[in-house]
Amino acid sequence: MARTKAATHDQQRNAILAKAAELFADKGFHATSMSQLAAACGVSKPLLYHYAKDKAEMLFSVADSYMDTLVELVDEVESEALPPEAHLRRLIARFLETYATAHSHHRVLVQDVRHLDEVPRQQVADKERAVVAAFARAVAAVEPGISAKGLDKVVAMILFGMMNWTFTWLRANGPLTYEDMAPLVTGILLNGVHGTLGERKHSNVPA
Repeated sequence: MARTKAATHDQQRNAILAKAAELFADKGFHATSMSQLAAACGVSKPLLYHYAKDKAEMLFSVADSYMDTLVELVDEVESEALPPEAHLRRLIARFLETYATAHSHHRVLVQDVRHLDEVPRQQVADKERAVVAAFARAVAAVEPGISAKGLDKVVAMILFGMMNWTFTWLRANGPLTYEDMAPLVTGILLNGVHGTLGERKHSNVPA
């Protein structure tokens, strides 16, 4: 008879992944050992290996589960079927809301995923591309001319450039919160998007 998972399995796994994200973010992937992970999680090494066969698998689980959260976030916002500008505003707000409580996971995604082997790295990258594509569609829906010029993905990447690095400078005790940042980022993006096509008409840069 197959063994069933303990009722607390998923809860303990999530707690272990959260602690692993903190250690990887603070110390770096190579400087973190499974022994340190076990100690930080308050579990034995044998139990830790029940959740990941090695440190690389732990890193993959941290990054992949975080990307699952972001993909689910995109799906939730799309299911609301909002008008284009409201949809984009909602996406930005929900992502920044998530970033506010996921500094460690976000840092791991930025700095440590490159240490994964090709197959797991590509699995994470595929989900990242799906998220970028969703934002590119949202941008194009607000300003179709951006898509016609082939700039929808470029603008989406510029948007992520504004959002993704907030963890390096936005402080919990600072004058701005992640909630404050959402309308600010959205305003900068939308004003820039609506003005981009007109500016390119008068630019010497080829369209």
